Formats: sequence, C-alpha cells, structure tokens
Amino acid sequence: MGYRTATPIQKQAIPVILEGRDLIASAQTGTGKTAAYLIPIIDRISHSNHPSDRTTTLVLVPTRELAKQIDEQVEGFGYFASITSLSIYGGGKSENWEQQKRALTHGADIIIATPGRLMAHLQLGYVKLDQLECLILDEADKMLDMGFSDDILQIISHLPKQRQNLLFSATMPEKIRQFAQNILHDPAEIRLAVSKPAAGIDQQFYLVYDTFKLPLLQHLIQTLDVQSMILFTSRKSNVTPIERALRKMGYAVAGITSDRTQEEREVVLRDFKNKQFQILVATDVMSRGIDIDSLSHVVNFDLPREAEDYVHRIGRTARAAGKGTAITFVSDHDQDAVVKIEKLLERQVEKKPTPPEIGVSPEFDPQKYRGRKPGSAALGSGIGGGRDRDRGPRRDDARGARREGATAARQPDESRSREQGTDRGPRREERPRSAPVAEAPDQNDRPIRVLTDAERQRVTTSRPEGEPTNGEKSRGREGRTRRAAGEAAAPQPAAE
Repeated sequence: MGYRTATPIQKQAIPVILEGRDLIASAQTGTGKTAAYLIPIIDRISHSNHPSDRTTTLVLVPTRELAKQIDEQVEGFGYFASITSLSIYGGGKSENWEQQKRALTHGADIIIATPGRLMAHLQLGYVKLDQLECLILDEADKMLDMGFSDDILQIISHLPKQRQNLLFSATMPEKIRQFAQNILHDPAEIRLAVSKPAAGIDQQFYLVYDTFKLPLLQHLIQTLDVQSMILFTSRKSNVTPIERALRKMGYAVAGITSDRTQEEREVVLRDFKNKQFQILVATDVMSRGIDIDSLSHVVNFDLPREAEDYVHRIGRTARAAGKGTAITFVSDHDQDAVVKIEKLLERQVEKKPTPPEIGVSPEFDPQKYRGRKPGSAALGSGIGGGRDRDRGPRRDDARGARREGATAARQPDESRSREQGTDRGPRREERPRSAPVAEAPDQNDRPIRVLTDAERQRVTTSRPEGEPTNGEKSRGREGRTRRAAGEAAAPQPAAE
C-alpha cells in the first residue's frame, strides 16, 4: 500500500482501537484517519473465527462517494486477509436496491453505508446487526450538518449495547460533543491541530461584490495558466448557473452536486481525472472523495462556513510537494469569515481589489459586516451561496429507498426546521414572483344563446314564491347603501 511511517492520527488511534476502547478523534480528511481505523479493525477480524454471514463492523459516512472510497480501501488493506465488505448508498439504478438487499441478507465483515439508505433497509427487517462489534462514525460533523442525527440514533437502536464506538470528525463543535455523549462510553480523545495549507499553495483573496464574480472569474481564467481547476461553491443551486455561464464563455466545464445520479457523478469525476474538461464546479460535500493529482487551481466562489473547510478546499491543489494557486472571492458578507480563516492560518492573506475595468471593490472592513453569514446571496439576486448550501444527499437516499419498496416514512428536514422556527423561507428579494394571472374572458365575447321555452319555464319556477329576484336584491342593496351614506353625512346635533 506504500506505507512507510504512520501519520500522527495513526500513531495515536491504532493502539486505542486495538485495546477495544471507545474513541473520539478530531482529524481532517487527508491525515490518514481512514487507515487509522481500518488497519486495526481488519487485523482483529482476520484473527477471529466468526461465521461468514456475520457483520462485525459498521462504518457510517455522509456521502456515497466516501462510502465507495472506503470500500475500495477495505479491499486494498484486506486483500490477503479475505475480508469481505459492502457499500450501501442510494442514488443508483432501481436494481441496486435488490443487489444491496441480497448482499445484506448474505452478510459481510464490514458494511460501509450512508445512514438514510441503511435505515431504509433496516426497517424492512432483513439486515442483521445483532452481533456487531464495532460502530464507526466517519466525518460525523458532516453527517450532523446534513440532518442524519435521527437516522444514526435509530440505527444504533438496532445494535447490541456491548460494542466499540469510534467517532471521527474534522471539527469538534459543541453539537458533536453532545452527540458523542449519547453514544460513546468513557472514550479516549485525540485532537490533532488543524494542518496548515501546503507551502506550495499561492493563496489570493479578491475583494469583489457578488454581481462581479462571474466577470472576475472570466478575467482570471483568461489571464492565468489554468490547466485544471475545481471551483467550489457552498450553494448547490449555484452549480448549474455557474456551469452554464462558463460554457457560454467557451470553457470545457462540468458540475457535480448531490442532485445528480451516482452514475452521472462517476462519469464526471472520471472525465475530469482524465483531463476531458478543464473546470469542475462542485460543492463542499461533493468534493469529499475527489482525489485529483496535478490540480493547478482552486477557486472559492464563496467562502465556507467553517475555516477548516477552507483549508480542506484549497488542499486539493499543490499535492505531493507540488505548487498550485488558490483564489478566493471575498464579498462584503464574507469578510467576517476571512478573519476566522486568517486566525486559523496564523497569518494574513493579501487582499486584491477587483480590476477597475470589471467593477468597484468593497472595502475590507470586517467590523462593518460582522455577524453576516458567509455566502448569503444566490445567483439571480447576486452571486454567492449560503441558505441553500449543499448538505448532500440528506434525504435522497431514504426517498429513493421508499420508491423502491421501503416502508419508512420520515418527516422532511425542511418541514422539521420550519416547525422549529429556523427556516423562515427565502428573503424578500429571493421570493419567486407570482405567476401572471390569466385574464378572464370578456363577457361580451361569449356567444349569446336564446333560452328555449322549457328552459325559461325552469328558471322562473325554480325561485321560491315571494323570494326577490337578483335584480331586486341588487336594487335593495343599493338603496340601503344610499340611506347609510345619507345618515352618515347628516349633521349631528351639538353636544349639550
């Protein structure tokens, strides 16, 4: 596998896992954390005698791409140990459901799954996890951000209480610690310092209003030697508009979001790795699992919410002691996030203005814009990303499973957030305009038809005797209105 020395996370995690203790570890993607838990788990399985249909380890991950990537690593690490593994995720063809069902029925040593799809299988009753020995939550912070906390807790309710629990997270906010308290038992804790970007990355910040981001992007591509570029946006609804705009400019480009099918995403990634097109537009979530060598440029179309995600984004370039350029567009509402990033980097990054031939630049004044969420605008009302940031296939796994026969029914995240008062709907400028109302046809345009004697007789006899006609009712209302108006206008007697 090419390993010579253990990484810091591997040095600290492997002994703890071999002891059988629970573990909570803060480690970024790219630190070797996957091998840190797979190597001791595979070693344990290879030295134990258990039935071939018994699943001993469950790995929960946020995205399909990461599930496939870990499954491939299990195949590599366990090649000579006869370890079986199975990846479970949604978004594929309908026959994938039946294939997963058959595989789950026969069992595997290690199951790697997205929570939504596994929960759908579990509710049908043929998944046997009653002899599970180890539960691993990889990228737990992303899973919670994507709304998988309820699914994870439901999955845990199907597991034996006596088991080992391992939780890995790139960040360690308070919600992760509270969540871990419900799962882990007297865990060992490993907290590695967030690694700094590689020295070979030339970081550049451009101060730019949302309106000028696309013109600035075109200007930079024309003036820079761009061989291959990943453009990150926090908002998946921006991926397609950016992709179309770049294509109209004449560039070879493709986009990838959680809305695309698994097959479509695999084709896009394969073609990008093979240099079939120049620019890949992606979201933070979909970037996980993307491993591209010799990437010349990374562009942050908007800033991520977490400073650690910025480091993760730009770390896609300048790999293997190479060189690369990371360009970040900083709008007025992103400036508070810049302060957090520079604090993490322990240095300031040069801020360049928008070229005057493109437009004016916002001044860099974080105090003025403090409290604004990064990437708060959307294409159409400016350009950016925020409210609609890509949280990945949060519910599409479960929805696809239900379409294929699963009986699970869960309340959508959007409805749940509205009940909690967190989703107040789009801002006024983002609200879609009402569709034009079609004019009612002119009454004079309708053809006149003369009633027959029988029809006239039915009309005249259908009204109860003594009931006024519509015309009489109308005249009565008009009379009452005139009388009321006259009474209101009449002079009032003076107060004594």
